[in-house]
Amino acid sequence: MAGRSSVDPGWFGSAIDDLAPVIDAIRGRSSPLKPGAVEPALYDPAIGVERPIRTARVQQFMGRPAIVVAVAVGSGSRANILPDRLPPILLTVTYLHDRFLELISKHLELPHLRLIDGNPTSSSDNIFELLDESGQLIARFAWTPKRPGAEIVRNVIPFLGIALIGFIILAMFVLRNMRHTAAAIAAGEDQLRHLALHDPLSGLPNRTYFGERLAELVADVGRTSRTAAVLSIDLDRFKDVNDTLGHLIGDALIRAVAQRLGRLLRSDDLVARLGGDEFAVITTAVPDAELQKLGERIVDGLRAPYAIMGHTIVVGASIGITSLDHRSKEVADVMRRADVALYRAKNDGRNRACIYDANMDADLRERKQMERDLHDAIEYNDLQLAFQPLVNPSGEVMLGVEALCRWQHPTRGDVPPATFIPIAEHSELIIPLGEWVLRQACIEAKAWPGLMLAVNVSPLQFRRPDFPQVVARILEETGFDAGRLELEITESTLLGNVEDAEAAMREIKALGVHFALDDFGTGYSSLLYLRSFPFDKLKIDRSFVRNIEGAADSAAIVHAVVSLGRGLGMKVTAEGVETAGQHLFLRAAGVHSLQGFRFGRPCAASEIADRLARQSDADPNVRAPIASLAG
Repeated sequence: MAGRSSVDPGWFGSAIDDLAPVIDAIRGRSSPLKPGAVEPALYDPAIGVERPIRTARVQQFMGRPAIVVAVAVGSGSRANILPDRLPPILLTVTYLHDRFLELISKHLELPHLRLIDGNPTSSSDNIFELLDESGQLIARFAWTPKRPGAEIVRNVIPFLGIALIGFIILAMFVLRNMRHTAAAIAAGEDQLRHLALHDPLSGLPNRTYFGERLAELVADVGRTSRTAAVLSIDLDRFKDVNDTLGHLIGDALIRAVAQRLGRLLRSDDLVARLGGDEFAVITTAVPDAELQKLGERIVDGLRAPYAIMGHTIVVGASIGITSLDHRSKEVADVMRRADVALYRAKNDGRNRACIYDANMDADLRERKQMERDLHDAIEYNDLQLAFQPLVNPSGEVMLGVEALCRWQHPTRGDVPPATFIPIAEHSELIIPLGEWVLRQACIEAKAWPGLMLAVNVSPLQFRRPDFPQVVARILEETGFDAGRLELEITESTLLGNVEDAEAAMREIKALGVHFALDDFGTGYSSLLYLRSFPFDKLKIDRSFVRNIEGAADSAAIVHAVVSLGRGLGMKVTAEGVETAGQHLFLRAAGVHSLQGFRFGRPCAASEIADRLARQSDADPNVRAPIASLAG
């Protein structure tokens, strides 16, 4: 610095004053040592020389903070330094300018390192005050400290934002699926409840739903003056449709009946299917005086023909009706009363509606008791047979007999067939009863080799798939001649599955048994039956015979039936002949045989045997040619 002649002497003097403390410090450390002594701190054995003596400090230099470094430079050993000569001193001054602070900031990782004059500009800055040896402030440094948490947050915020957006999208997707799932579950529950409370075949409410509504109605009627009624509806002969046409057509018929009931009743009325061919209706605001009319209107509506899969089907309906009032406490009691009325409607001939009254309970108990007694009578062989003769047109020769069942009750006495046969049909006791009659008739008529034996067969009995086997087994067990047996069936037996009925008849005819179409003219009287089924005989119903003397139409019908039978190669029998005029008319009309009170009432087997014996004694040549009766 002394070599710079261009330096202002005043400036140099001020600089020397500022550097005096540094120079003094160097000089203090460079004081002479004793000869031969070496200061350990100053001697470096590796290079064999003394290290330069240096000192550095930050101080005010020329009014500005600066780093002042002073170095005493020497060569050789300390011993070579003269005591009165000090080593030369090299001085450097570096101001703390912005570029220098920037380098320190990068090296020491002190962000925004800077000199400040007063207070920091930010409360988050760190402050360092540089003091000299006397404690005077030289400089004040400030820098913004690193905040790892905030930096982490700044770095993580984008990822958190993305994650949050993804979570929101996922949450929306989950919520959407949850709503859809909840809606599907609710719809499924509604569907399950609908299935649980509705009949899948007809779509109508089922027994459970009907019971719930009826329970509510019973409670309301008990608290208020509300009027209501329950109708129990049962289809007549529906089982025949199922057995003859099959369940597919039977199911279609159930659906058609359900639709027709919906049209016959008000929208406020509840129509339910309880099962099988049983329906029920709850109707409100219908006066008791109108209930009978309502029932009859439903019967008429359901009786109209149904066109189903190419078949014309006619079924009837029986209806039991009961009113609800404040005395109706239980659902079961209400349904019991409706069923009792329904039972009465069926026993009174079906196709009708009956309103419950208290007397029906006693009648029902009596019929149930009679049903049990009839079951016991069949099981313990307590029934009897009566035989009514069939004679030739002149009425002189007995050609055959018709077996009729009789029941002598131990306490009730003689129970008419018109009383116990409907009970047997309703309870299906007609099947074991018919089998008993056929077997017993073959046993008793076996002793009359010259006579034909006619036995009535019920529709339920004939439609059983095993009926041909039953006939064959009875003939085998009794040893009765199949050629002498004639089975009488009615037109209603043939309704439905014509193919199955024809097959059963032909299977039985293969045994040698004959068939007669009973009560001809009272049913559908379709010529299809006469062409399709192998009948051997037509029997003119007694209703036509009764009126032939006074009604021209009855006489014409009898003539037509006789002509039809003869034209088809069938024998014709007229039943219910009671007067001489009827006898003469029928004989002139050309019938082949006659039956009625005029020629003999139903009687015991012993009387038939006596009559057959008298007939043989009167004219040994007069026998009962089977061919003349059976054709």
